[in-house]
Amino acid sequence: MERAEKRELVASLQSALAGAGSIVLAQNTGLTVAHLETLRREVKGAGGFVKIAKNRLAKLALKDTDNADMSDLFVGPIVIAYAADPMTAPKLAAKFAEKNAKFVVLGGAMGKTALDAESVKALSTMPSLDELRATLAGMLKQPATRIASVIVAPAGGIARVLAAHAEKSNEAA
Repeated sequence: MERAEKRELVASLQSALAGAGSIVLAQNTGLTVAHLETLRREVKGAGGFVKIAKNRLAKLALKDTDNADMSDLFVGPIVIAYAADPMTAPKLAAKFAEKNAKFVVLGGAMGKTALDAESVKALSTMPSLDELRATLAGMLKQPATRIASVIVAPAGGIARVLAAHAEKSNEAA
């Protein structure tokens, strides 16, 4: 690879990783191309990306970002998974690691916070941002529904009483 190509690769990787909500690094010793393509498709389908780059170039790209220092994790063949949603990369990497013993999650970063393998696994069990928003929206909607039913209940009671009196009047006549 020529110097210009290396600079271009570092710059593109740097801009991609700078905007990532989370980054997961995993060792991929012995994975086939088919397995990596499966991982790429899963991550891309969820809005993330998977990159494989030389460790030295990846370290250079990460050096000038606001992400935590992960340079000690770059040993051997490394896969970099990242996404704008902080939960996407950890969830998919942990799920893929469960199915493939040769894919070992080493750690990563969520902004300036460094993550070890256990932290990535813990993040993978948490709900995503969209799931949290849906839960919160449901919780906010529920009290409004209750208030509406309480407000409507007296009017419904009055309507039932008037209907009953009207029925009695019709039967009596």
